[in-house]
Amino acid sequence: MAHWDEQRPPVAMESAGGVSPTVPEAELYRRIQAVLPREPGQQQPQGMLRWTLHKKVQNNPANSLALVWVLIKELEKAERWDSRRFIVPLLHTLMYAVIQTAHIPDELYKRVYDFCKRLLTFPHPYCAVGLSYSKHIKAERLIPGLMYQRTVTAEQRLKNDHYPFQERVFVLADPAVLSGSLVPALLGDFEASASAPSGFPSPLDHMRSVVQHSLQAALGSERCDGPQLAQALRDMGQDVEPYFQEVLAVLERAVEEGARGDGATLRSRLQQLHGKILSKADSEPSCGGSLRDCPLPNPEMSFHLWTEDLDIWRELGKWIRSSSVSESFSSLSQEQEDLELGESPGDVLPCDITRLSMMSTDSGIERDLPLSAEPSPSSSLDAASWEQCKIEQDSGRLSRRGGIKMKQSPKDSMVLMQDLLEDHPSPGGGSGGGGGAGRGTTLQRRAGASNMQDHFPKQQRHMTARIVVMGDDRAVGRLAKAYYFFRKREARRLFLTMKVSLQFYYIPVCEAPTPNSSVKENHHQPRGDSCSLGSYLSSVDPWYSCNIRSLGCMIHKLGSMQQLNPGKTKEPFISDVISYYVRCGQQPVYFTIYFVKITFASAEKDPVEDVFLTHLEMEFPEFKHITASVRDKHKKSSGEVCGAFISMKYKKVTLSGRDVEKGLSVRTSGAQIHVIPSNEAEDLNCLTLTLNEPPGKAKNNAAPQSKIRTSDIKIRSLERRCFTLTLDRDGRRTYRDVQSIEICPCLDPGYCVQKTMRSKFSLGEDKEAGLSKYMSKALPLPINTFAGIIN
Repeated sequence: MAHWDEQRPPVAMESAGGVSPTVPEAELYRRIQAVLPREPGQQQPQGMLRWTLHKKVQNNPANSLALVWVLIKELEKAERWDSRRFIVPLLHTLMYAVIQTAHIPDELYKRVYDFCKRLLTFPHPYCAVGLSYSKHIKAERLIPGLMYQRTVTAEQRLKNDHYPFQERVFVLADPAVLSGSLVPALLGDFEASASAPSGFPSPLDHMRSVVQHSLQAALGSERCDGPQLAQALRDMGQDVEPYFQEVLAVLERAVEEGARGDGATLRSRLQQLHGKILSKADSEPSCGGSLRDCPLPNPEMSFHLWTEDLDIWRELGKWIRSSSVSESFSSLSQEQEDLELGESPGDVLPCDITRLSMMSTDSGIERDLPLSAEPSPSSSLDAASWEQCKIEQDSGRLSRRGGIKMKQSPKDSMVLMQDLLEDHPSPGGGSGGGGGAGRGTTLQRRAGASNMQDHFPKQQRHMTARIVVMGDDRAVGRLAKAYYFFRKREARRLFLTMKVSLQFYYIPVCEAPTPNSSVKENHHQPRGDSCSLGSYLSSVDPWYSCNIRSLGCMIHKLGSMQQLNPGKTKEPFISDVISYYVRCGQQPVYFTIYFVKITFASAEKDPVEDVFLTHLEMEFPEFKHITASVRDKHKKSSGEVCGAFISMKYKKVTLSGRDVEKGLSVRTSGAQIHVIPSNEAEDLNCLTLTLNEPPGKAKNNAAPQSKIRTSDIKIRSLERRCFTLTLDRDGRRTYRDVQSIEICPCLDPGYCVQKTMRSKFSLGEDKEAGLSKYMSKALPLPINTFAGIIN
């Protein structure tokens, strides 16, 4: 049992439904111990237990402050006992409780802040998480209620003149995995999340919550009566908006003043506002009383089935068009706004469509065209015939097609360069996006939020799109491809980069096994782990495994339960976990996107360029149905492997960074190229090629290599046999009759544009100079987690 060494005065609180019973600290302690990650092999549903704990605190606000006290004690105990695997889960749980607590005394703020500062001496990623939360706690201690106010204002898109930031969560579900009865269950969960017991909350309801929480957090129970204030805000109706604007003005002014500001001045201003609200409602201000809870609502979410027809960038464009950012924060001219928001980014510049040049056969001067009789409405033609004739004549005149502005402004170039500036090597990861062109001297995967923002302030973007992908490796492969083409469009014509900050999240969901599946059907199932990226994130971040990996396993069960009990009251669980994920998961893990050039056997088919993220499989169809026993029998009898001859030229990577060019010719029936390591010992940021059959001994009796680690590779069939290529285990991305492939890390299109612009002024030098040597060359896909990579 925990030893409670702190005595503090109780703080009276009550919920919307009246006085709520409190939970003893010993009970909270037991619940926290149940939430913490277990050793491998002792897995429990920690994600469900964490959700239950937060729900209990949310429904019983008197427990919020007690929970914060218990959590900080557990964190200090984990620090003393060097139980670092508990620090990240406890710290995220603590911050999630802090933001929802009605009032926190200054001594508790100081205790939490001191602990976060001590984390700065810890290795990565603890120092990164501690730095992020120490900034939040420092601001919250100076301006109580700031985190709640900013979170609700941004997530609910409350229009105001003081805080322009907005956020939205886009949930993309792969229909190949989530279909049938799961879709109505998910839609019902999101609808239940957006509603309240009294109906769907309006923006005015959120404004009341912000005013209520801000005044209670700053004044406390000694100067604020929560139930009286809540009744006064309800009686106002739509007149609450001016008070919401005033609260935001006071808090944001305090943020601008920073350390120069005085906490007493802030409390005095809010105390005056509190009195104005009560006097307008004809209520007598009381000296104090109990506090009311203000539950943190889930962010605004939109659920999409990621079909072939869905363009996620078009959805972002629609969101920008419908945004309620005040005009005082908009730095775009009306002309630029109309140009960029007319259609989706893909329509502004279809760079993935071939552009053909046409030779002109005229002088380009309209007066040189053959003269034709000008019809007039005064002729014998009727009005309709005259209009038709006029249209035909106008169509014959010279017309200029919409041009593409290729020259970027200095401001656009700086935005791209700031996006590509990579942070310095850290213990949490290597220096550049890894592998291949310009990789650093380490093969460690890069992880953790960038610290370059302090040295190179980026363009302030008022909108944040949090894209959550649900599915297996096929879904994240599609995300990588969409992100690559998005970067290509942005490199030539900036559209979303100037306005939106993109954050990516991933919930691994495997395809549900069908009970009637036959052996023959299973024969065509992709080999290996279909959620390899999710398995990797679970291995490097235990808190991700407890909350997100377990959620993917529970989605199918929740769908079945909903189908069996359709009339049961829906309690939002999936949307609550997603809300927790997007709010606390701020430490990205970077996965290199690989570029593949595919050449076909037929000269009539042009080469194709594509990208993949997790897996590439090549196989010769004529050897596909030959069993392994037959192959081994053929190898023993003839001494040769059953398959086709292929040649490979690759760059073998080494831990020292001195990569070696090698070549090899082998006979095989196919090969697998993995990007995601299968275990912790092989966690290197490179490609791992495995042949279906291990190669035989060479003439010099050298030992055969079962695995080849490389940063780029070229594979070509030496015979007239063609092979089939499948990217990211996705049958929809299968290429047949392939003769050769070339694989290398995908260069960031923004870097390519910058290098092209610089080459115009260089004298044939290919050496990196200036800011180019600090720019990320490879294009990584950042997936947010709770801690990044814990070694």
